Amino acid sequence: MIDLQRSGEGLEGYALLAAQLEALLADERDFVVNAAQFAAFLFHELEGLNWAGFYLNRDEELVLGPFQGKVACVRIPFGKGVCGAAAASRTTQRVEDVHAFPGHIACDSASHSELVVPLVKDGRLIGVLDLDSPRQARFSEEDQVGIERLAAIFLRLTDC
Repeated sequence: MIDLQRSGEGLEGYALLAAQLEALLADERDFVVNAAQFAAFLFHELEGLNWAGFYLNRDEELVLGPFQGKVACVRIPFGKGVCGAAAASRTTQRVEDVHAFPGHIACDSASHSELVVPLVKDGRLIGVLDLDSPRQARFSEEDQVGIERLAAIFLRLTDC
């Protein structure tokens, strides 16, 4: 398990994770398979997560997809909570304290920080990749860049 924030590896650590993810997804294009593998990969390779997974765009509503962690909210409207904000704006949301985020949805009260990356392919919002942590301010700017890079690899190697 890699704690990139504490190890000082930063983007170099994410380069290693990118190579590992490329190899993991190289021989499969199925969305569900790759999403499940990617969620498990992130959950077990990044320290300080209590949830990693996907919410999928279903008619302008986010619906729970493959994930690792405790049971989660099943449906999230666009614009509501951190995931809904990422979907509506199509911009990554990095939140140091989710309890201070307007409209936060507390699926797990143990979560204190969140990083949500919108997944856009060919101009179409597929959904969002959601990472939660029980640590406040868990996600750095380097984490954001690294996770966005990993999400781009996932989208490139997956049929959506």
